[in-house]
Amino acid sequence: MKLGFFTMPIHPASRNYTQTLKEDREALLLADRLGYAEAFIGEHITDVCETIPSPLSFIASVAHDTTIRLGPGTLNLPNSHPAQVAAHVAMIDHMLEGRFILGIGPGGLRSDWEVFGNLDADRNAMFVECIDQMLALWAGDAPYDLEGRFWKISTRRTLLREAGQGLILKPYQKPHPPIVITVVMPASRGLAAAAARGWHPISANFIHPHWVATHWPTYREGCERGGQPIRGEDWRVARSVFVADDEETARRYALDENGAYGFYFWNLMAKRRARGMLDTFKHDASIPDSECTLRYVLEHLVIYGTPDRVARQILELRQKVGPFGTLLYVGHDWHDPPLARRSMELMAREVMPRVNRALGE
Repeated sequence: MKLGFFTMPIHPASRNYTQTLKEDREALLLADRLGYAEAFIGEHITDVCETIPSPLSFIASVAHDTTIRLGPGTLNLPNSHPAQVAAHVAMIDHMLEGRFILGIGPGGLRSDWEVFGNLDADRNAMFVECIDQMLALWAGDAPYDLEGRFWKISTRRTLLREAGQGLILKPYQKPHPPIVITVVMPASRGLAAAAARGWHPISANFIHPHWVATHWPTYREGCERGGQPIRGEDWRVARSVFVADDEETARRYALDENGAYGFYFWNLMAKRRARGMLDTFKHDASIPDSECTLRYVLEHLVIYGTPDRVARQILELRQKVGPFGTLLYVGHDWHDPPLARRSMELMAREVMPRVNRALGE
């Protein structure tokens, strides 16, 4: 099993933004030094807690200081023009010389939808059209002439091929970087459709393992439909994990409702409660929302403990949900920087070797 890193990130609005950006960068560089295989960074425009509006810019800032594979988690395609995203992704792919992973999605932050004027639009249709046009731009040649429902793309009137005008950059990786999507909903139809196209899933960390277990059969179904290879190694599962040298410290830090993990899940629960979507936090959808407390969510969705205990929990998770190939350690606010760094270190140096010994890898 590989170890990766995923950060949205989420910080208390009271924290200094300049400082949290430095910490987010430091966390990614630490993951690189510790041998994490890859890292994903979220995209949110209208949120002072989820604070990276441009994961591509963030990735560019660490491109030449890392060897880790990097990607957005995810680019929310309905909020941007396909040509703009295609050109930016191509540039970043060249900067990383093939270490780029293209994470895409329709977006999950409702205020972003509103500010870009697509709150009531068919966002899934916009998402599909955007990625299809991006792929067409990379595969095709100017003047392009792409006619869509939401975007029309052409450089016919201004093409000056000999001077390079009217041409859009193509990625370093051919025909394009590998594509991943994040999955939240149980037995997602979008996951099956993505799998049929050869795209790979990231199961979100803020859904109960009971629902994560629906993703593997759905992924298999989509791969079979599209004639794609079915490989657990292509499936990533994100989890909130906290590792400490002793059990008391781990439990106190992970379950503190006023701490980093408590704030993270409180924030997500507030947003999903406003949409009537708390069910994904529960092990049983029939549980009343009133019983889906922050304490309940922390107890069920955070893996915490000493390296031995965390390794056992990861193995139990894999047995329960299916043969995922990469565990994505989710970044949280550095409420206590030494403990946060130590958790990442223990995860790489103590937990994963135990996991892979048990798996015989």
